[in-house]
Amino acid sequence: MRSVAGRIVLVVGGNGGIGAATAAAFARAGATVAVTFRRGERNAGEIAALKAELEGRGYAAFEADVADTASLRTLRGELEARFDRIDTLVHASGFTKAIPHADLDALDDDFIDRMFAVNWRGQFATMRELMPLLKDSTDALAVFVSSIAASNGAGSNIAYCAAKAGTETLVRSLARALAPSIRVMGVSPGVVDTGFVPGRDAEFNRKIGQTIPLKRVAAAEDIADAIVACATHLHYATGTTLVVDGGRLL
Repeated sequence: MRSVAGRIVLVVGGNGGIGAATAAAFARAGATVAVTFRRGERNAGEIAALKAELEGRGYAAFEADVADTASLRTLRGELEARFDRIDTLVHASGFTKAIPHADLDALDDDFIDRMFAVNWRGQFATMRELMPLLKDSTDALAVFVSSIAASNGAGSNIAYCAAKAGTETLVRSLARALAPSIRVMGVSPGVVDTGFVPGRDAEFNRKIGQTIPLKRVAAAEDIADAIVACATHLHYATGTTLVVDGGRLL
């Protein structure tokens, strides 16, 4: 096991379910953790409270929107001023919405464009803008959060499935392009007990859990553990996406 004590870890989307669990897991392991969060629909007071909450947990917190490259360039400047490098970059930002796959009309152009802007282009743009800070590390790692929707095509909507398939291709392409200076890994969850998909409640999770070989949906901490393992155990792996789904793909 390789220690992450003293390493600089940036979790993009660190206020979401998986992102928050990942930030906490790295912090417990001794890493210096920075997180980003997006303004969204919050007002200025809520933003200040969120930043205070994150920093109160010992994290450096920065506002950034992965779909806005200008904000990512600002983020890079803030990180450069605060830290001299990034050792591990975790891409945990994203959004989705449940849309029946047969309802093609509900998947309009604006929704599709937003889906790819946040869930694919934003991850690539974040990597592009922050790569100089990763290259300043002696043991750099980037981890992308994907989904088994990339493999089974049965996620919350068709555009989300396609975007996550793109994420896993991005993992392979970047791993090849950036080796050996930066390792690139993916982690592919199944159903996770967070509020990521609006409308999916505890009863939904209970029913779905009974169809999974391990008889439960994942907790955010299950996914966080896999992400941390990419930094602590899988030293000779790059370009690989780990499936962490309780056997749902079987």
